[in-house]
Amino acid sequence: MPSPPKSVAIVTPGVFPVPSGTSSSVEQVVSHTAKPLARKMNVYVLGCLAKSFPASEEVDGVKYIRVRYEKPYAYLERISKRIGQLRPSIVQVENRPRYVKYLRRKHPRLKISLVLHSTSFVSKPHISKQELSACLRAANVIIVNSDFLKQNLQRAVPGAAHKIVTQHLGVDPGRFLSKWSREGEENRARLLRELGYENPKIILFVGRLIPKKGVHHLLEAMMQIVQAEPNSILLIVGSAYYGTDRLTAYVRKLHEMGSTMPQYVRFIPYVAHEDIPDYYQMADVVVVPSAPNEAFGLVNVEAMASGVPVVATRSGGIQEVVAHGTTGYLVDLPRIAEELPSYLLRILGDRELQRAMGEQGIQRVRQLFTWERCAENRLELYRSLDRRKGNR
Repeated sequence: MPSPPKSVAIVTPGVFPVPSGTSSSVEQVVSHTAKPLARKMNVYVLGCLAKSFPASEEVDGVKYIRVRYEKPYAYLERISKRIGQLRPSIVQVENRPRYVKYLRRKHPRLKISLVLHSTSFVSKPHISKQELSACLRAANVIIVNSDFLKQNLQRAVPGAAHKIVTQHLGVDPGRFLSKWSREGEENRARLLRELGYENPKIILFVGRLIPKKGVHHLLEAMMQIVQAEPNSILLIVGSAYYGTDRLTAYVRKLHEMGSTMPQYVRFIPYVAHEDIPDYYQMADVVVVPSAPNEAFGLVNVEAMASGVPVVATRSGGIQEVVAHGTTGYLVDLPRIAEELPSYLLRILGDRELQRAMGEQGIQRVRQLFTWERCAENRLELYRSLDRRKGNR
């Protein structure tokens, strides 16, 4: 087998420091993929400097280099200088197409990959189709986290179709204890006691409290669910912004809806990512009621890794993660008012079904969705890219 490239420099957006437990999912994915990749090659993660973070350090074999961020192009200029000093085999740009175009001008011979995490930065109002086309032309390869995102991008920029590769995301199975193991059951009982619950049926939402995550659909469904399952509790874990509990008009609306059934709905505004596995262990079912165009949804994989069935909308890349009728259920968005409470009640009322779906979810994650598998796929792609002649 050909040897891997000597080094990769991963350019993060610069909005949050890396690694950090209070960042967006982009930075979380970078940390998790960089660690196994660093066992095969030199990995540099370039990001923003923040309080309590040193300008450089090594964590789990990954070399983190941080520069000041005031405005995007000043940040990029500093990043570009570090790239010139490091001279990596490949530069990997995270979720910012314009960064690719800038770095191509500065480093014409560089091999650059663009990793996209969602539709946000490849569509209006963030970027025009014309500028997106120019940015994608500047990349050697474009990595997306679902076939849904791949097809979306191919339709937007047909000329870049041959460059786009799907690589699904993953989890570290060791971080997510099965709720069906003895340790998991004991942990669940302890955690519920700490929250003041005796033996409830827990419905869990984990994520940002923004309209496209669809939490209002779940609160509407709870009004039906509690009539059939009065022992049900909805835990809503998350906030509108990363790392802060600041309220928005939408969050206030959710609180108003929840206040009509306070004994059944509990908001837990912010939980560090390292503590999230505890909440999955408490859950009987995890709900992901996202609007259309969800690219992947790490919550789905994390829940499945914990042995928890998932009820999610048939949205974007979620359909590639949740196996309908096997690891959970997929809800058709036009029928969400009918199907969401129906599927939730089916799972809540059948302990054997919960366990069967949960254990099949664990198997599916171990086969398809681990960071080790993600790193292996990335390494193979970069071997191929490193052997290519030319920069496009």
